[in-house]
Amino acid sequence: MTKYYQRDSMMIGREIANEFILVPIRQNIGDLQCMYTLNSVGSRIWELLGNGGTTVEQIRDTLVTEYEVTPEQVEVDITEFLDELQQIGAIALVPAKVQ
Repeated sequence: MTKYYQRDSMMIGREIANEFILVPIRQNIGDLQCMYTLNSVGSRIWELLGNGGTTVEQIRDTLVTEYEVTPEQVEVDITEFLDELQQIGAIALVPAKVQ
């Protein structure tokens, strides 16, 4: 079964001083102390996630054309990265592609 991922609307990404960061905007005061810095590939994945449902395969296919990586290795790396984003509440699985 294909998994679709979507950014959480309570997490924003911004480029500040040549760094890309994710900042939670939830109303819980503890969340304000958590900011996450992404490298260039991580920020590209964040961009590819957009606001609709996106699959690992779609991200993989784009990154293979943009970087010198094998589809197999980049898919493993993407899956691990998406798992980390899920753990911090930055993304969620959605049932199907959001139109």
